[in-house]
Amino acid sequence: MEKNYISIKNWAEDERPREKMVQKGAGALSDAELLAILISSGTRERSAIELARDILVLAHNNLHELGRLSPKELQKVKGIGEARAITISAALELGRRRQITEGVQRPLLQSSKQAAEIVIPLLRDLNHEVFCVLYLNQASRLLRHEIVSSGGLTGTVADIRIILKNALLHNANQLIVAHNHPSGNLQPSNADKELTRKLRDAATSMDIKLLDHLIVAGVSYLSFADEGLM
Repeated sequence: MEKNYISIKNWAEDERPREKMVQKGAGALSDAELLAILISSGTRERSAIELARDILVLAHNNLHELGRLSPKELQKVKGIGEARAITISAALELGRRRQITEGVQRPLLQSSKQAAEIVIPLLRDLNHEVFCVLYLNQASRLLRHEIVSSGGLTGTVADIRIILKNALLHNANQLIVAHNHPSGNLQPSNADKELTRKLRDAATSMDIKLLDHLIVAGVSYLSFADEGLM
């Protein structure tokens, strides 16, 4: 038996997501209402708002978890086909890139918090380990950031020679490195500590300073420098 519902177009005008956004601004909309705008229209059985709520349930009502869902995973929600899933993923990616751009535009990196604002958007949604390097000049201005290796669920291998070679190519005097722990555990492993020591010593021999190593787990991070592990 089909479920009857009131189409969004029959709602009071100030309660329709698009009209509500025009009248009150995006900040007045709930997460479900914002998603409903991306979904655009419902199905015969469910409105766009209901589909949006189903997606949020799939993500445990957590926007961070929503950002980790692939288009294929989004399609597990009945009524969300490939086109809608791609639209949602594209919107989430734009938001992620905006965060990255805001971080990269900082002229100076003088604390672990400032470095984290750059690397967290890069690493937090990944389900595999990735190693990232921030290249800085003598004045701690960011010159470039890049992913130097990508691994599996439990580890990635960072090539110290490549990191230092790239530092010379970018005329970097200082480095900050970061990698993610998809498991959510922020504690550094013995391998993390050993890699940090080797990279620090190798960089020092080339008059390059390793300032910090960040471990990212979701939206949280651990700083080797702040923890006295450098």
